[in-house]
Amino acid sequence: MTTVDPIVAGQAVGHRRSALTVAADDLVDTANALLREGFRVALASGHDEGDVLRAVYLFTATGPDRRVELHVPLRRADPVVPSLATMSFPAGRFERELRDLYGIVPRNHPLPRRLVRHFHWPKGWYPMRADAGQAPRFGTADGPYPFRTVEGQGVYEIPVGPVHAGMIGPGHFRFSVVGETILNLKARLWFTHRGVEKLFEGRHAADGVELAERVSGDTSVGHTLAYCQAVEDALGLDVEPAALRVRAILLELERLYNHVADLGALCNDVGHGILNTHALRIREELLRLGDLTTGHRLLRGAVYPGGVDVAVLPEADRLAAVGADIAELVELALGHSVVRDRFTGTAALARQQAQDLGTLGYVARASGLILDARYDHPQFQPPLPRSAHSRTDGDVLARFLVRAEEAAASVELIHALLAEVAGYRGAPPDPARPLPAAAGSGVGIVEGWRGTIVHRVEFAHDATLSRVKIVDPSFFNWPALPVALADTIVPDFPLANKSFNLSYAGNDL
Repeated sequence: MTTVDPIVAGQAVGHRRSALTVAADDLVDTANALLREGFRVALASGHDEGDVLRAVYLFTATGPDRRVELHVPLRRADPVVPSLATMSFPAGRFERELRDLYGIVPRNHPLPRRLVRHFHWPKGWYPMRADAGQAPRFGTADGPYPFRTVEGQGVYEIPVGPVHAGMIGPGHFRFSVVGETILNLKARLWFTHRGVEKLFEGRHAADGVELAERVSGDTSVGHTLAYCQAVEDALGLDVEPAALRVRAILLELERLYNHVADLGALCNDVGHGILNTHALRIREELLRLGDLTTGHRLLRGAVYPGGVDVAVLPEADRLAAVGADIAELVELALGHSVVRDRFTGTAALARQQAQDLGTLGYVARASGLILDARYDHPQFQPPLPRSAHSRTDGDVLARFLVRAEEAAASVELIHALLAEVAGYRGAPPDPARPLPAAAGSGVGIVEGWRGTIVHRVEFAHDATLSRVKIVDPSFFNWPALPVALADTIVPDFPLANKSFNLSYAGNDL
C-alpha cells in the first residue's frame, strides 16, 4: 500500500508536472488517490528500455493546472500491471492499447480483447518494442471479430464500411436494428494503424514538426503546438509572450475553418444544401486567410520548437466579415423548422454518460461539461478569459450550437490577441542557435478544435527523440458515438456521426 500523498510527492520534472515511480502493486491505490482528487487519466504510454519495460500514466487536473506522472517499471519477461479500467473507462482503453503495442498485460481487465491489433496481426508481435523489427507477414485471421450479437424478433444487422464513399478514413460500423431504430452499434477502427509514434524515434526535435503537422490533417496547428510545447517543456525552452499569442491566433483560425465546415455539413445532412454551400464559401475564405498568414492553407510551417513565424497577421476587418457571415449562416439554419426538428433530441449523450466515458471538446461541452484546455491548462499569463460554451441537452442541436458559439468567440478572441501582439510576426528558426541537448521528458496540452490534445515526449542522451506519445481527443470521444446512437433511427446516423466528426487518422496512429 502506498503511504505517500501522490499529489505532493515525486520529483518536479517540468511545467506544473511531477513524476513518481511506483511499483505495479501500488499503482491502483496511487491512481485511485489521484482520481479522488479530481484528476483524469490523460495519457498512458509504454516504453522499451532494453532489460525492462515501463508504463507511464499521465494524470491532469484543473483549478489550478496540475500534472502528475506515475512511472511503473516492469520485468520484460512478465510485464503485468493491475488494471485501472474499473476506476476510469479511458484508462481501460489505454491499457488495451499498451497490450497490443507493447505486450504489457493489464491484470483483471474487464474487457481484455484486442483494440489496435486486428485479428490477422500475428500473435506475440508487439510493433512498438525496440526489437520488433520489420512487420511480419499477416497470418490467418484469429477471429472473427467478436461483435456483440443482439437477438430477438425483428432484429437485423446492417454492416457499413470499412471502405466509405468519401475521403475519410476506414471504419466498420455494425448496427443491430429493429425497424429503423438502432439497438446497438459497434464501431471497429484501426484499419490503417500507421505507426506514426514509431516514426518519431531517432529524430531531432525540429525534425519531428513535419510529422506532428500530419497526425490529423485538419488539426495541423493543434498537434504541432502540443508537440512543440512538449519539446519546450523537456528542453526548458522559453517562448516569447508575443509568440505564444500568435500561436493562439493560429489555433483559433484552425478552429474557425473546421467549425464552419461542420455547421454547413450538418445542415447538408438534413437536406439544406444551400447553407452547406455558403459554409464552404466561408471556409474557403478562412483557408485563403490561412495561406496569407502562414504560406499554407492548413496553417502548416508556422509553429516550431521555441517560436513562431508568420508572413502577416490576419486583418481585423476581414475577420469581422467572416464572423458576420457565420452568424448569418447560423441564424438561417436555426430559423428553418426542418433543421431544428431534425437536430433536436437526436443522438443525445447525457451528462453522466459523457463524464463516465471521459469525453472532451465540443462533445463534452454539449453535454454540460465545462472542459477547455485553453483555460484549464493556460500557456501564458494572464490566461485567456474563460468563455466556456456549454449546453446540457447533449443532442445534435447542442453540438451545433456549441460550435456556433465557439466560432463567434474565436473571432472575438483573435481580435483581442491581435491588439496584444502589436504586429509581431515572429521569426524563422535560427540555424546558428540549435536547440539545447538534454535528456528528459515534456508534456504539451492544447485545446484543438475537436478537444484536448496531449503530446508527451522523451529524449535520449544523444538529444534525439526516444518516445513520442500522442493522444487525439477522438481517442476519448469515439466510444461515445455508439452510446449516443442508442434509440436513434438509422437515417439519422450520418447526421449524428457528423455532429461528433471524429478523426480516423488521429485515432489510428
